Amino acid sequence: MKVVVAGGGSVGRFTAEQLVAAGHQVTIIENDRAVVAEYAENEPSGKLKWHRGDACDVTVLAAAGVTMADVVASVTGDDEDNLVVSLLAKQEFGVPRVIARVNNPNNYWMFNDMWGVDVSVSTPHLITSLVQEAVAVGNLVRLMQLKGGKAELVEVTLADKSPACNRSLGEIHLPRSASVVAIVRDSRVLIPESAMVLRAGDEVMALITEDAETAVQQIFIG
Repeated sequence: MKVVVAGGGSVGRFTAEQLVAAGHQVTIIENDRAVVAEYAENEPSGKLKWHRGDACDVTVLAAAGVTMADVVASVTGDDEDNLVVSLLAKQEFGVPRVIARVNNPNNYWMFNDMWGVDVSVSTPHLITSLVQEAVAVGNLVRLMQLKGGKAELVEVTLADKSPACNRSLGEIHLPRSASVVAIVRDSRVLIPESAMVLRAGDEVMALITEDAETAVQQIFIG
């Protein structure tokens, strides 16, 4: 997989290094000459490429290989830059998947498909979701938004009085726009099957669209 990362700060470098270690081809775009010089010269594997320039410039994106990229991740420390990079990647180059970092949580609402963002990552929102997931029983917790909020990864820990308890997945009749993707039981991740019977305390993770949220809440929470 070919990946272009916009932003050579700590987040961008860590992301790129992890992807290279997993066998992907990665190019980092960074505008700071000193940063590029420091890390490009000290790149031990030679597999991580650096390209100096402003990622908000369409010619820089083209020169960095965005035309052939499977994924663009814009992870600079500036939300405006991340939005511009996302929009250019999607509209000018037709990149299949665009991921953007949200620095200011107040800007989270803008990171949607109108700006070319497929997945937005906001650390404050993620931490809030993880805290809720750790303490909430019988509540639907949003872990991640996909496709600009049109789809969500949600989690619910089944309470004793959940309508889904002691029923199999095949019996609960989820809407077509919702799918259970994993069940965590006693610290074990279980692959969902239609014959699997749900129990109180199960952590059910589902991928849903916004129109299915009410039905999913009714099924798992009541």
